[in-house]
Amino acid sequence: MARIILGITGGIAAYKACEVIRLLVSLGHDVLPVPTRGAERFVQAETFAALARNPVPALDAAGLYPHLQRADLVVVALLTAHTMARIAHGLADDVLTETVLAHDGPLLVAPAMNTRMWEHPATRANLALLHERGVEIVGPASGELAEGEVGVGRMAEPGEIVGRIDVLLGQSRTLEGLDVVVTAGGTREPIDSIRFIGNRSSGRMGLALADEAHKRGARVTLLAANVSASFPPGVEVVSTPTAADLEREALRRAGADVILMAAAVGDYRAAAPVDGKRAKDGDAWQVELTPTTDVVRALGERRTATQILVAFGAEHGAAGLERKRGMLTEKNVDLVVYNDVGRDDIGFDSVDNEVTLVTADGEAHVPLAPKPAIAAAVLDEVERLLEQRR
Repeated sequence: MARIILGITGGIAAYKACEVIRLLVSLGHDVLPVPTRGAERFVQAETFAALARNPVPALDAAGLYPHLQRADLVVVALLTAHTMARIAHGLADDVLTETVLAHDGPLLVAPAMNTRMWEHPATRANLALLHERGVEIVGPASGELAEGEVGVGRMAEPGEIVGRIDVLLGQSRTLEGLDVVVTAGGTREPIDSIRFIGNRSSGRMGLALADEAHKRGARVTLLAANVSASFPPGVEVVSTPTAADLEREALRRAGADVILMAAAVGDYRAAAPVDGKRAKDGDAWQVELTPTTDVVRALGERRTATQILVAFGAEHGAAGLERKRGMLTEKNVDLVVYNDVGRDDIGFDSVDNEVTLVTADGEAHVPLAPKPAIAAAVLDEVERLLEQRR
């Protein structure tokens, strides 16, 4: 099993770290707890040491120097806004931040803080830095906070954290043997050889989904429509720059076990694109638009009883959510992932998202989080739907 360094920082959710340690030890992992002084104000270091069956560095007379220890994974749960800022900017002023800075493997963090702290621009910027460096982020969840307020900021539950640890360590192969198709990016429909009709999608959401599915053991094909970010390792990439390209390649793979239609496919294309470049001559240019094929509907018409088909919808407000509810039956899909693009801080060309998962069983809100965390929530729901089919 794995060697895991578990950092705990100073917040009321430090008590949840006890259960994280207990679960990890029960799975056979070797856990070294590294609590900060702030964490020890809430839970004594002896408690962490007893649960881990390992000495806490501050208590170890021999001096373990955890920043020099080799570990398969470093986890910080909980992670306060203060320690997030220190890690993001490379500060190493205590044993835990020294350990994180010296670690050259995967890092997982579980933030926990007041909602206003979580939504502050400084926290969002620090989170973006961690995300850019490949740090795995789980949570926070929405609910009642320690001070009695309700909002986003609760630390993810221990079971969810341990589940993410299993994925990172390659021990959670929940999609092993399945073929998963993910579409990403935004199609571009040419009106001449230079110009096109397009949209603002960067493809980050689809890339995060492809990466997460691959980590869970799936064979992943990514249909990439003008993606502006780097592709995740281990997935097959097929370029699909236009709606017609994406339609062709998606229908070729209509028999996949799971299809995640995260790309923003253009609804219209030019009826008669100009051959070559239309010169700017001062005259008005009237371009007739004709509808493209509804690829999700076409896949829904072909799907089998054992497949999972997921549609994504970017809309504005409650009216948009109501339209997405109708997609379950209109397009014969299992899950609709709705995000409200009326906000500036989520959705297109953003590192964060906030979505509502719509199924026949009901709806679940996934609060503001980096897109990899959103991808994990979506695939958790896909796995639940797959389990229902078995």
